Amino acid sequence: MSLSRQFLRMTKQYLPHLARLCLISTFLEDGIRMWFQWNEQRDYIEATWSCGYFLATCFVLLNLMGQLGGCVLILSRNFVQYACFGLFGIIALQTIAYSILWDLKFLMRNLALGGGLLLLLAESRSEGKSMFAGVPSMGESSPKQYMQLGGRVLLVLMFMTLLHFDPSFFSILQNMVGTALIILVAIGFKTKLAALTLVVWLFAINVYFNAFWTVPAYKPMHDFLKYDFFQTMSVIGGLLLVVALGPGGVSMDEKKKEW
Repeated sequence: MSLSRQFLRMTKQYLPHLARLCLISTFLEDGIRMWFQWNEQRDYIEATWSCGYFLATCFVLLNLMGQLGGCVLILSRNFVQYACFGLFGIIALQTIAYSILWDLKFLMRNLALGGGLLLLLAESRSEGKSMFAGVPSMGESSPKQYMQLGGRVLLVLMFMTLLHFDPSFFSILQNMVGTALIILVAIGFKTKLAALTLVVWLFAINVYFNAFWTVPAYKPMHDFLKYDFFQTMSVIGGLLLVVALGPGGVSMDEKKKEW
């Protein structure tokens, strides 16, 4: 029995729940941040966009309610698809409001978050709660399969931001191994094992480089590392969904069954 299958067999009762909790962690953290940093967030939006006090307040309120509300719905397994689309909207709104569109690193990480939400949509379809129930099925090329494909491809964008281009042996080795794993996940070959390996690797990197708890709360770096930490945890949640659900029909693993 392969490592991924053994891991899935031992954790199949808990893995989907853990995956969902990790996936929504960045939205949960950011929603709570909006509450505790209400004035700072409002003043930043008002100063950046010159939109006035009222619109800036509406922006912060929408972020707070949208993110916390979406997290509650996902964790309670109620209206999951509507919650996912709401969180998609929050990602798009923040991408524009915080000028993330022009920062390639943050843009790729936001797209990776979107990939995790696509996988969550695919999981909710597997439970027979599809919003697309009236869409004719196309066999293995159903909307669910494309959601899983899109989710996998977007998830690996997170790892593109972790590649370091310097001549050290460790860096070159890390880049080669990491690139091989993200290609395997993207094309859906040995997907569960590759995704599980990336989970371990990404978690270790996250704890080491984004240890916000070691930085005093009054320092700006504390908030930056905290945001980065939970955003990475959300991508880990997406990868855990890949481990739990498999790559879907549009993958080499699935095509191998036909050979």
